Amino acid sequence: MRTPDPYWNTNVARHPGILRQVPPGCGDALDVGCGDGLLARKLAARVPRVTGVDLSPEMIARARDLSGERPGLRFRQGDFLTADLPAGGYDFICSVTTVHHMDFTGALLRMRQLLRPGGSLVIVGLAREKSVGEWAAFLAAAPVMRVTKAVRRATTPEGMPVADAEMSYGEVRGVARELLPGVRYRRHVLRRYSLTWRKPLTRWSAVPVSSGCSDGTRGRSGPGLPC
Repeated sequence: MRTPDPYWNTNVARHPGILRQVPPGCGDALDVGCGDGLLARKLAARVPRVTGVDLSPEMIARARDLSGERPGLRFRQGDFLTADLPAGGYDFICSVTTVHHMDFTGALLRMRQLLRPGGSLVIVGLAREKSVGEWAAFLAAAPVMRVTKAVRRATTPEGMPVADAEMSYGEVRGVARELLPGVRYRRHVLRRYSLTWRKPLTRWSAVPVSSGCSDGTRGRSGPGLPC
């Protein structure tokens, strides 16, 4: 029987969809911006080895306390962009409302680098409304969002880091499509977007090796931008 979530909010609402993207035979999973470890613990129920990483020492301490000594589940405190994590070391990488806390391009390139060929990446993020169309979508969804939050008694764990999004939904979609060719972008009713991508098993022949990265995908030139 499924254990009820200890709390609900618009981030937790995306967990079922994220878990459905875990590939068959997944051996190693990474949760970027794991917070108190709720999603990482759900992953640990179906993946042998799960790593959660978060910049906040308080969140990592809480995640470890709530998770106990679960085999195969570990948490690391540090900056995801510079943390010592194995390149090509994960079959599944996910991140929920975290990438707007860091450099978006750098985060996507780092996740792409850490993902094994054939692995799956799922990002749930927060963006801001800039265009007329984006504001229209927000206003249309606002009544549903208010009612849903009230009915489900939406709460956020105390001490969870928060930050305002700087990029618009359109900007997120454009950068993601450039860095993750074939990515599926969706905007959800509860003011979230999702990016779902499967890393190709082979190099794209259209990308010369000299203009790309060692993982066979196209990179961006410039200092501090890993493949």
